[in-house]
Amino acid sequence: MHLHDTTVVLIVDDIPANLEVLSDALTDAGFEVAVATNGESALKQVEYNIPTLILLDVMMPGIDGFETCRRLKANANTKDTPIIFMTALSDSVDKVRGLSLGAVDYITKPFQQAEVLARVQVHVQLRNATIAMEQQNIHLKQENEQRIAAETALQHLTQDLEQRVVERTEELAHTLQILQKAQVQLVQAEKLATLGQLVAGIAHEINNPINFIYANIHHANQYIHDLLKLIQLYLVQYPHPTEDIENNIKEIDLDFLIEDLPKLLSSMEMGAQRISNIVKSFRSFSRHDESELKIVDIHEGIDSTLNILEYRLKEKVNNQSINIVKKYGTLPQVECCAGKMNQVFMNILSNAIDALEELIINDKYFIFPTILIHTEVLEAEYVVIRIIDNGLGISEEAQKRLFDPFFTTKPAGKGTGLGLSISYQIIKEQHGGSLTCISNPGQGAEFVIKIPIRHLAQSQKVLCSNSSIGNPFY
Repeated sequence: MHLHDTTVVLIVDDIPANLEVLSDALTDAGFEVAVATNGESALKQVEYNIPTLILLDVMMPGIDGFETCRRLKANANTKDTPIIFMTALSDSVDKVRGLSLGAVDYITKPFQQAEVLARVQVHVQLRNATIAMEQQNIHLKQENEQRIAAETALQHLTQDLEQRVVERTEELAHTLQILQKAQVQLVQAEKLATLGQLVAGIAHEINNPINFIYANIHHANQYIHDLLKLIQLYLVQYPHPTEDIENNIKEIDLDFLIEDLPKLLSSMEMGAQRISNIVKSFRSFSRHDESELKIVDIHEGIDSTLNILEYRLKEKVNNQSINIVKKYGTLPQVECCAGKMNQVFMNILSNAIDALEELIINDKYFIFPTILIHTEVLEAEYVVIRIIDNGLGISEEAQKRLFDPFFTTKPAGKGTGLGLSISYQIIKEQHGGSLTCISNPGQGAEFVIKIPIRHLAQSQKVLCSNSSIGNPFY
């Protein structure tokens, strides 16, 4: 429904005189007038020309005014058109009936022209105001719907942008992590290669002279034994030496020399043997030329690592040393990168020693500091190595980041935070195994290494296991 430029008033009355009087009065007042002489005619007219207001006579032949009003109100096009009944009836019951059908007012016959115009003008103005308000409401509703649509679109856009930011942030974080790991691997690989070459070179250079020394100590010992035997024979055969010889015997304390020299040679032999063992351990540990998978003895790798670290296990301050307990199971030879596996053993054992040394130095140890190394075969397919210390353990918060690059619990300058991260990559990514930590504050720490006996494809990586034999010290 729209607001007309001219106001059309439909007059429905079966008396021509009434139509003429009302038509003239309304036309003079500026209204456009349409007329109908009965209810049926009025209902047909409104189908093609909807009036602004209807003046409807009650008493008409055919359908009366009440029935006509009911039908007009039932029509979707005219249900809001104001209807003023015209009647000579003064019965309030009829007025109530008309109002209940939807009429807005009554005009009583005979007509008072001024009253008719006044009532018509008032209801036309009300109708026009209602139409204007409805249009304004429609406009406001449209604006509100547009605003809601815009807000919804903005919300969706915001959510989409937030999601894209989250995804992009995750991508960048993942890329950064990959770059960090690649950088760590490159640096460590370079360091390991350089260290391996250096250690192998030193081992080679030391090996030749130490083998010469070790091989000749036995002969030197025999020669010296023979000479001492000869000197003792001279003392028996010539019991009265010259004064110069007697003075020299006293000066060199011959009796002590004869007693101590074999002990000295024995110590030298033991020292040479120790150096030879260390050289062998260096060569076994570095294995810089064995970057490919090899069939190796895991126990040999652990023992060579312990041999290198032996100087750190000996008696420290406070008369404390670190005890190593080996509970080796019967293991088959394992297919792995020997040098890198030894690097893992070195990192974990060094961390265990660091933890125990700190307690020893600070005199906070009340039990014998011990590292237990336990090995076994699991499910006939995997080898499990457990390295357990009886230190103060690792906090739950630190365990969450234990294998992150550059994370360390050690004081500044004491650690790089790369050892366990690199060890984790070696075990998980290069050997298809798992490296886990089981620890409670005050109850030591257990590192569990699980690797397949035969190397698995990248798509067959073993899931991490939390199995534990428990800490045997508590």
